Amino acid sequence: MPKTLDVTVVRLGVGNTASMMFALERLGADPRLSSDPAEIAEAERLILPGVGAAAHAMGRIEALGLTAVLKGFERPLLGVCLGQQLLYETSEEGDARSLGRIPGAVRAMVAAPDRPVPHMGWNRLKIEREDPLLEGVQDGAFVYFVHGYACETGPATLASTDYGGRFSSVVRASNAWGCQFHPERSAETGARILQNFLRLPC
Repeated sequence: MPKTLDVTVVRLGVGNTASMMFALERLGADPRLSSDPAEIAEAERLILPGVGAAAHAMGRIEALGLTAVLKGFERPLLGVCLGQQLLYETSEEGDARSLGRIPGAVRAMVAAPDRPVPHMGWNRLKIEREDPLLEGVQDGAFVYFVHGYACETGPATLASTDYGGRFSSVVRASNAWGCQFHPERSAETGARILQNFLRLPC
């Protein structure tokens, strides 16, 4: 893979982006960290990471002038963790209105004595349908999660995960993909998913 491969990581100031940048560099990419709307609009491919609350993140997106850019971005876009949730229409977390790239809602996970929330640690992917993002990823592969809200399943679901009920762990609508887990912390499976994203045609 050529070192000149372009990928831009959106800097919202919500969550640590260093591990994502290192993971991309290990795969031979040349990642750029940016919060500039013009630069983001011209990116070859885009990663929207995030940790924290949906309402706060959407406030940052608005303040940075990125709402229209992210809603209209036409090349490969990958939302990671909170970034996947922001691709949906709404979130119960702060009653947020999100980017609306994927129909549906993000809902609070329900804790149980044997099932604490946030959902934190390794869990399995159930592949629901084939997609270039999941090429070479085995059904039942483990990935690393940290989240207390989850995306409902629907037509966009590529893979689901069970934690007191099934939720969307990998999604796609047109050129927008999402991973509820952290691929940059998910060993070989996560590296494969990021590599597949970097190979998507623009």
